Amino acid sequence: MEIELNSPFAAELVKAQTALMQVIDPELYVNIVDLGLVYGVDFTNEAKVKVTMTLSTPGCPMGDAITGGVKNALETVFPGREIEVNIVWEPRWNYHMITDEGKAQMGLE
Repeated sequence: MEIELNSPFAAELVKAQTALMQVIDPELYVNIVDLGLVYGVDFTNEAKVKVTMTLSTPGCPMGDAITGGVKNALETVFPGREIEVNIVWEPRWNYHMITDEGKAQMGLE
């Protein structure tokens, strides 16, 4: 999840990223941001926060837990806004999407 500082929603994106870093993949024990699962967060609708993300595999058994964690984390910092989580499969997630911090947490560096 990349944040452009000149975005009109930069402050909200930073808050969202911080909240989403509290959502831990229950199988890999790394937060979903450092895993590279979050592709974007959209604030253009004032009543809604729209998250576009993926899971590590299409049949991920923890998908509901992860999307529930996303909703809970964002509802805490954006109360009163609807949280919409859209799971997409393109681009397909792969190991190279994990940040250096995520790799370090997994002991892969």
